[in-house]
Amino acid sequence: MATEIKVPVLPESVSDATIASWHKQPGEAVKRDENLVDLETDKVVLEVPSTVDGVLKEIKFEVGDTVTSQQVIAVIEEGATAAAPKEAPARADDAKPAKEAKSEAPKQAAKPAPSKTSPATGDLPPGAAFAAKQDGVDPADVQGTGRRGAVTKEDIVNYASGKTGGVGGGARPEERVPMTRIRKRIAERLMQSKESIAMLTSFNEVNLDKVMAMRKALGEQFQKDYGIKLGFMSFFAKAAANALQRHPAVNASVDGDDIIYHGYADISVAISTDRGLVTPVLRNVERMNFADVERGISEYATAAREGGLKLEDLQGGTFTITNGGTFGSLMSTPIVNPPQSAILGMHAIKERAIVENGQVVAAPMMYIALSYDHRIIDGKDAVLFLVDIKNQLENPHRMLLGM
Repeated sequence: MATEIKVPVLPESVSDATIASWHKQPGEAVKRDENLVDLETDKVVLEVPSTVDGVLKEIKFEVGDTVTSQQVIAVIEEGATAAAPKEAPARADDAKPAKEAKSEAPKQAAKPAPSKTSPATGDLPPGAAFAAKQDGVDPADVQGTGRRGAVTKEDIVNYASGKTGGVGGGARPEERVPMTRIRKRIAERLMQSKESIAMLTSFNEVNLDKVMAMRKALGEQFQKDYGIKLGFMSFFAKAAANALQRHPAVNASVDGDDIIYHGYADISVAISTDRGLVTPVLRNVERMNFADVERGISEYATAAREGGLKLEDLQGGTFTITNGGTFGSLMSTPIVNPPQSAILGMHAIKERAIVENGQVVAAPMMYIALSYDHRIIDGKDAVLFLVDIKNQLENPHRMLLGM
């Protein structure tokens, strides 16, 4: 019995999706719940699993094609089994003695086996994948000259035309590839923020000595009790949630000529992936404990990097936290994510000389930045919000008392 595989129901904010990669080809066996294809939308990559056991009979769209909600993209023959590979026909000279066979072997060196680490076609950039398919080239046979040995479109074209790859000889490889849909959406959102928001950034610095001491003293017991590590993000998320309750303008959003004040802290957490930055939402952080926050962030990070985020995970959010410090950033001006009105930027922790009680001491310091929509947030409110964050992190017991 033939079973149709359809595009999942897409939310109203997403009109269509693009075929990113097929994980199965016609004639291959598939199992129920096994991922068949990745669909890329403006916000997230969706996995489409098989609904039955059987054999993939037909693929109706190729990589790069655009599809819409509930459109049939593949057909599976339910209950069928994949055909066994055909055996190569026996040759008369197969029975020749080994010595004779060796003497008749061609003198030309055998083609080396492809490297196990060479990328498959589905892992290539779109331009290279198209060239490989068009020219019938196996990417595993091609030596990559791109970043970290990646195979580029030029590598594929050169291989197909018999030219040598370009590591030596002064080669200057270039590759032109279209933006992914997620990258396009990120670009649109950034331009929207720049054009529609009167954005300003304020800075402060935080001494994280007491936070680090608390993590050192309680981290092992915390992991034992809750099954997850105690990181820095939970401190910042809880400090932000508390401060948002005391400074409602920072937690507001603009809707036309109206200002919407949110009585809850739905905090978007920026997570970097190979396809771009995504910001899944931790909801009602003001009600969460530290373990809830750490667990939520860990689950989102895993889902983001494995392509398991859902569209609803990215929708909403009243405030954003981003941590450039994980990549070594010392200071930056984060960009507000509309319709939100503010974003908190964390940065690298560095030992710096500060003055405490009249003495110069070394302390683990972090610069923090708040970018905000100056149309509805005054400078005073922004500065007081940052000072609130600073006071909580420099006195972490205040968070435990809701102060």
